[in-house]
Amino acid sequence: MKFYLGVTDNNWFNFLASQNREDVNFWQPGGNTTFKVLTSGAPFLFKLKSPINVIGGIGFFSSHTFLPISIAWDAFGRGNGCESYQDLQRMIFQYRQDRITLNPTIGCIVLTNPIFFSQEDWIEVPEDWSKSIVQGKSYTTETATGKVLWEKIDRLLQKYLYPMPDEAKSQLILEESETPMYGKSVLTKVRLGQGAFRVLVTDAYSRKCAISGEKTLPVLEAAHIKPYAESGPHFISNALLLRSDLHKLFDSGYLTISPDLKVEVSKRIKEEFQNGKEYYKFHGASLYNLPNRVKDKPEERFIEWHNEHIFKG
Repeated sequence: MKFYLGVTDNNWFNFLASQNREDVNFWQPGGNTTFKVLTSGAPFLFKLKSPINVIGGIGFFSSHTFLPISIAWDAFGRGNGCESYQDLQRMIFQYRQDRITLNPTIGCIVLTNPIFFSQEDWIEVPEDWSKSIVQGKSYTTETATGKVLWEKIDRLLQKYLYPMPDEAKSQLILEESETPMYGKSVLTKVRLGQGAFRVLVTDAYSRKCAISGEKTLPVLEAAHIKPYAESGPHFISNALLLRSDLHKLFDSGYLTISPDLKVEVSKRIKEEFQNGKEYYKFHGASLYNLPNRVKDKPEERFIEWHNEHIFKG
């Protein structure tokens, strides 16, 4: 199994250690380097900076993306490791030379189910860790060093990683080929948070509204087809990326999609509000920019649920 030991800002760590977050943004200030080290669900360890030099926690990799600071704050809020948007800006600009824009794009390593160990459980870094490492280093349990380190982490996970009531509808779902070999008992307790879900859906739909094709990020929202409150899971296949007004109409039952992935607009918009011309033009149109992976396309079971329980046909 491959895992990563990432150099972690101590202020970021200390702030989040006092929070109860379902996901966090381990941001990269440069916004130009793609993180390709881990596959979905793989462990990401928090290595505190010098002079502390210990492993203080763990998260589970969901995805990597690039977002303007404003969208990163909107998606993760305090999960960015600070109290306010202004604090996040100040933290980012400590590492950036350019001040051309106050809303630059940053790299976002999205980690779900973060765990921050108590100080008595902090683990010493491996002997092969070099002080010259700036960002981090990957390890594998196929080596002696990686195996020993993971065994220490695994023992702590039995203490810190516990089942949650909603785990069945928020579990981080992996492909078999992506499943890290550290035990199904751990995987079943790893939850996918709302922020991580939003990022996955946004990128799966190529950052365009599935109905209108709108590309302006601040108005794009990840919409559950079967609501989370009704046990709808955080699956990409249970989601659409929608412009905010279309999202509201979808959740209210004035819009839906058919099993053949076409838009249906309820006649109730005109009947109840005496307008709706802007929306009726979408009726019968095929969805835009569907996810590339078949398993991520809208599932018929969720579509049928929405049509039966939400749509005002």
